[in-house]
Amino acid sequence: MNRRFFLVSGASVAVLTAAGLGWGMTRAPRLARQPWLEAEVGQDSPLLTALSYAVLAPNPHNMQPWRIHLLSETAFELYPNAERMLPHTDPPSRQLTIGFGGFLEVFRLAAAQLGRSVSWEFFPEGENADALDPDQPVARVNLEEEGAEPDPLFSQVLARRTNRAVFDTERTLASDQLEALIEAAVTPVTTLGGTLEPGEVGELRDLTSRAWAIEWNTDATRRESIDVTRIGKAEINANPWGLSIAGPLMEALKHAGILTREAMDDPSSQAFADSERFYDAACQSAMGYLWMVTQTNSRTDQLLAGRAWVRAHLKATQLGLAFHPLSQALQEFEEMAGPYGEVHQRLAPEGGTVQMLVRLGYAASPAPAPREALNTKIIEL
Repeated sequence: MNRRFFLVSGASVAVLTAAGLGWGMTRAPRLARQPWLEAEVGQDSPLLTALSYAVLAPNPHNMQPWRIHLLSETAFELYPNAERMLPHTDPPSRQLTIGFGGFLEVFRLAAAQLGRSVSWEFFPEGENADALDPDQPVARVNLEEEGAEPDPLFSQVLARRTNRAVFDTERTLASDQLEALIEAAVTPVTTLGGTLEPGEVGELRDLTSRAWAIEWNTDATRRESIDVTRIGKAEINANPWGLSIAGPLMEALKHAGILTREAMDDPSSQAFADSERFYDAACQSAMGYLWMVTQTNSRTDQLLAGRAWVRAHLKATQLGLAFHPLSQALQEFEEMAGPYGEVHQRLAPEGGTVQMLVRLGYAASPAPAPREALNTKIIEL
């Protein structure tokens, strides 16, 4: 998901041709994408139906770290999964907490579509600024009986995609599009900004590229991504979480021994170099940026930022824009201190925490990301 590698060379094309077109047509990981279809069909209760949409929410590295403890037919608690943390890339789990906020907002949108309002209590047993405690709930949520008005953004939940492709640099965005994204995501604790100005866009392209290079060339963070990377249909269907590399070309390269996790982790390999090169090209194709700042950085602030952020993403989908969060410069591991300071000086000069930064543009929409089935996320305590 987060590192898509296109290793196009004469050798790789020959491998794909040898594999045969019929084989290539069977390489889509359909089982891993089944939850997107199941959400549209619905579940046995309003609560489960809303949850089936919530599990489709965007989240860092596609870790899907949510565990759902059902309290009743109309209530649940949401817990973090200790095995889905990113201790090197996201040591305080700030990004993962934002992902939980996205889950909660998509749940609220789905509930409203069913005419139900939602009440919730965030971190009912207290916040821990240093880590997410897997034994303490992130939120306690109730599905209320009274009616709620449907939100137009719900119509985009199944169409929403995180788009990591190289964007079309011949197509520019309009200022009213950027303003619409900001308007969709404003909350009392979040301040949004953005730019389409070519000079500023160029400077942010450079900053985000440098941050990406640091993440990829730092052994611990690179390996944390590689460890959860699935290559090809079988791996993705077996473990529909983490980063995925799908498609007949990618799978042919895997079978040829060209694209493997071992090669991706070898700085002398073509896979390593092409991995870095492709993502850098994506960073350099940004046609605009959107960012979000909170004045404080509590866990509740992070949840609210996630709720606002998914709304911006859904609005971008409605406008036909490609939307790709670039989190590298916002990460809090030691090697990233330089870009982290730069991005905060630039985007939050009066203080606060930059919670999210996204590149905007135009590109063909990708296939939906793999998701684990709802029933695998429900736990007993």
